[in-house]
Amino acid sequence: MDVLMQAQQDTFLKERGKLLQFIRNRVSSVEEAEDILQDVFYQFVAGYQTIESLDRATSWLYAVARNKIIDRYRRDSARPQRADLESISGMEDDVPLSLQDILPDLGNTPEDRYFRDLLWETIMDALEELPSEQREIFVQNELEEKSFREIAEATGISINTLLARKRYAILALRKRLQKLYDEL
Repeated sequence: MDVLMQAQQDTFLKERGKLLQFIRNRVSSVEEAEDILQDVFYQFVAGYQTIESLDRATSWLYAVARNKIIDRYRRDSARPQRADLESISGMEDDVPLSLQDILPDLGNTPEDRYFRDLLWETIMDALEELPSEQREIFVQNELEEKSFREIAEATGISINTLLARKRYAILALRKRLQKLYDEL
């Protein structure tokens, strides 16, 4: 048992910094990243004996971290939007304005976790392909949870322009995810 605890501790010390940075790049605050890291390592200790080998521990940690980030994001995005989007003229009623609107509800089976990872990778790839103006507004509004008003005040860009950019980003993501759904 002592050897097992030492292996866990060594893995923790070796991976902590890189894993924290991985998480930090995907969430809005250091505190949130540390909370997720704590959850990941709790799950690591609890499920350590199910990991086939120490070589797989690193990939296992990153997979759990991705799932925790997605779970946190989905939980947080279920909150009401900060902008009154219905009062904005010129926008189509049936166009989703958040990532939550285009993501399926998934359970916690191994297949769901795999699909969640695949979705997250597809979203990250699609974000990289977006024009920078669309990507920036999407990240600030969806991931950093900044309101359109906050972004407009910081950038000097009108709220309507920001909404349009976000709409185009969501449409591009929806198109990319539809391809994935069709393939599966």
